[in-house]
Order: sequence, then structure tokens, then C-alpha cells
Amino acid sequence: MNIFVLTLVIFVLAYLFLNWFAKTTSKKISKSIKSFVIIISILLAVVMAFAGRYLFSVPFLMMILPLIKTKAGFTLLQLLRIWSLLRVLKNYGRFNFNNINQNLNTQKISIDEAYKILNLDPKKKYTKNEIINSYKKIMKKIHPDVSPELARLATIVNEAKETILKDLV
Repeated sequence: MNIFVLTLVIFVLAYLFLNWFAKTTSKKISKSIKSFVIIISILLAVVMAFAGRYLFSVPFLMMILPLIKTKAGFTLLQLLRIWSLLRVLKNYGRFNFNNINQNLNTQKISIDEAYKILNLDPKKKYTKNEIINSYKKIMKKIHPDVSPELARLATIVNEAKETILKDLV
């Protein structure tokens, strides 16, 4: 929208509000403000009732974490990449979200799974340097030095890198 038209609309609305405010009595203004507060409170309660189930979900947490100054300085894009990596690992049964020590799934990672973990296309041919660069990008975000809780995830990413590098030879 044109900024001139937008500015004009804002000034007209401000003029109409101030004109109404100047011409009405204080009792009418008080009554209008009370009604406005009640309506806004009801609307807010309805919105919170519907949105409450998403308030503490992981995607919501991923959206608000960049707003908080974190030690690692994650961006929203990096957090979404970690979230997609966790989803891939959960779908393949490599990562147990409930209990870290239970069911660590010791079977080997498949080639396709390893490519997905490192965010690479299995149909393309990659050089050793491209694979290592992709590995380093992910490890900067999930290295155990950044967050000790991600040690299992870092182990899986290491295994994926080794699997792809063995396949190159």
C-alpha cells in the first residue's frame, strides 16, 4: 500500500477519534472505555483458549527463542534446521525424545538416512569437502560444548558423516 495513503488514513482516524473525544462527556467516555476493556478481555480469553494448546509446543518455542538472547546466538533459520533434523531422526527411530538412555538404536545408519541428516540430496554426487562443510554447519549448532543435552544428536550426526564418507570410497 502506498505510504501516503496509509499516512492519510492514520491521520483521518486520529482526527475522528480526537473529535469524538472532545465532543463527548466524561461519563460517556468512561462507559466506552469500560465496554472496550470488557470486549478486549473476552476476545483475548477466547484467543488464549484456542491458542493455549500451542503456547508451550516446540514450534512455538522455536519461534520465540531467537527473540531471547541466547549464549549460542541461534537464528530462527538455524533453530528450524535443528527442528527438522530432530524430526528426521525421530522418523527413523534414531532419537528417543522421552528417555535418552533407553532404546539408543544401535543399528547402522543407511546411506539415504545419512544424507537426510546432513541435509544433502542423495541423488547428487558430493566431494569430501562439501560433505565435511555440511557436517561442520550442523555441528556448530549442536556440538556438545554448545549444549551438553545434544551429545546424542552430535553422535548421530558424526555417524552419518562417517557413513557418507565410507560410501564415497
